[in-house]
Amino acid sequence: MNLTKYTLFENATILEALQQIELNKKGFVIVVDSDFIVKGTMTDGDIRRSLLKGENLTSITTDILSGEFSFINVDDSFDKVISFFKESKIEFLPIVNNEGMLVNVLTKVQLHTALLEGIEWDLRNDFSLLDGHTIDHEIYNRPWGYYKTVFLSDYSRAKIIHVNPGEELSLQKHKKREEHWVIVKGEGELTIGESIRYVSEGSYIYIPKGCKHRISNKSQSIPLMISEVQLGSYFGEDDIIRYEDKYGRLDL
Repeated sequence: MNLTKYTLFENATILEALQQIELNKKGFVIVVDSDFIVKGTMTDGDIRRSLLKGENLTSITTDILSGEFSFINVDDSFDKVISFFKESKIEFLPIVNNEGMLVNVLTKVQLHTALLEGIEWDLRNDFSLLDGHTIDHEIYNRPWGYYKTVFLSDYSRAKIIHVNPGEELSLQKHKKREEHWVIVKGEGELTIGESIRYVSEGSYIYIPKGCKHRISNKSQSIPLMISEVQLGSYFGEDDIIRYEDKYGRLDL
């Protein structure tokens, strides 16, 4: 993995630190010596505060390092990583070996992305390959409400579906996935196959591949919320075949 975009040698200037932060777009740099031993970290906020205190752009970065910084060892447990990121002020962690040498970097956004995508946990992973925008775009607006993705992988998807009062999903089916629903709030009318039934909080619905289904929120004031787990080989929106839709999104 390429760590150069995250790092700066200890004899660099504040100007060079700013240039590196602008290059990596992460808001921080990790200051190392010639052996890549971590000497400290610096954020754009640290630089701003140092300039307000009278430092200038030609000042050496090590002159403003506190020497106190959070880091984890490459062999540390998942629990320890999570405990660090529970602190609101920690947005990234240098990952070092037993000699204090920088071997990896993990940001809070990368952690959330790894968990969202179900990636096998290993602090030796190249976290820079993760698309941090995944967690920014996991909420999708629809004419009936919205859904929020909470897990996605090659074999499964999990969502929370919010159906606004008086609205409904289209009558649809999927060829490549089955769905498992649990009603977590509200009540509605479920169409599944040729049957129609009432569902409410705690109801579980199994929707096989190829089965037509729809749910309507019959309340005029309370949203209908559904926890959905998809299992299958493909989860794209183009696996939705619509037969009836009050919003005009028909595929036939």
